Amino acid sequence: MSAFRFRGETLWRGPTAVLSDLHLELNPGEKVALLGPSGAGKTSLLEALRARALRDTAWCPQNPALVPALSVFHNIYMGALERYGTLYNLLNLIRPTTYQQRQVGELASELGLVDKLRVSVDRLSGGQVQRTALGRALYSERPVLLADEPVSSLDEEQARALLQLTLSRHDTAVVALHQQEQALTCFDRVIGLARGCVQLDAPAGQLRRHDLTDLYQ
Repeated sequence: MSAFRFRGETLWRGPTAVLSDLHLELNPGEKVALLGPSGAGKTSLLEALRARALRDTAWCPQNPALVPALSVFHNIYMGALERYGTLYNLLNLIRPTTYQQRQVGELASELGLVDKLRVSVDRLSGGQVQRTALGRALYSERPVLLADEPVSSLDEEQARALLQLTLSRHDTAVVALHQQEQALTCFDRVIGLARGCVQLDAPAGQLRRHDLTDLYQ
């Protein structure tokens, strides 16, 4: 995967310029946290990144767009649809193979969902839905993770554990967060967006909580 580069670009949401004169480079191997208030452009930046590397990207949007009537197993398995042919995918919809049951089951165990594999998504809690959406992204087995608030419904301890698991399975990651402490402790770079531009870009190890305050003024 090559680097993501923006050279003085403007990102739009409809007729509105969300980020202007964007100069940014994201390199392979980096684990980057995106911080900033609501409306700062985090989602727009993630979508622009995804458009540039669609085939390499595991995508976990804020609205997970799971299939409510299908089970956790089937929703996680959907991450692998492009790896297999239509007939094989239909077989696993009707009667999952032993191999897929084992592979999805192992991932579900790590996500704390092993007892929910046969439960339809519409019967899950908010935190369980988020874990299922992350499971689908992980099961796509792509090198780049782009995720938008993927652990916002989880408590601090669960969120940290799930972030660490998720980051360990991807070469490169860009994750939008509101949890500042997680950004500082789980990632190696922090990018802060506010007031229509990049206000902060620094190694996480060089930052403290007070360095992030200006983003939310």
